Amino acid sequence: MQKILIVDDEIEIANLLKKKLEEHKYAVSTVSGGRAALIACKENKPDLLLLDIIMPEVDGYEVCKTLKKDPATRDIPVLFLTGKDMQPEGIIELYNKLGARGYISKPATIEEILKKVKGILG
Repeated sequence: MQKILIVDDEIEIANLLKKKLEEHKYAVSTVSGGRAALIACKENKPDLLLLDIIMPEVDGYEVCKTLKKDPATRDIPVLFLTGKDMQPEGIIELYNKLGARGYISKPATIEEILKKVKGILG
């Protein structure tokens, strides 16, 4: 079973997304911050990281940058989760620079999310 780690400081969003992905036979875990995400990625090596960008303390960009520098975690695909108010051009430029695989605007339908997840995980 493919493992997905969801990182979002909005617990309700993370739990809803977890439930929906589990219905599609993914093993899903959640954490609520950037530091916890870095630890979870090293310990559990998820097959995909769904990563919120705007979080207190350590934001998603910094988490992605740190993961991509570490040989133990650099191959974990990252898909950013963003608020609708963020500028897509800036996100695309940054995720390309950081080595992420794309982004999903929140709120998104489960169909949109599954399409992106399946596109990365196969």
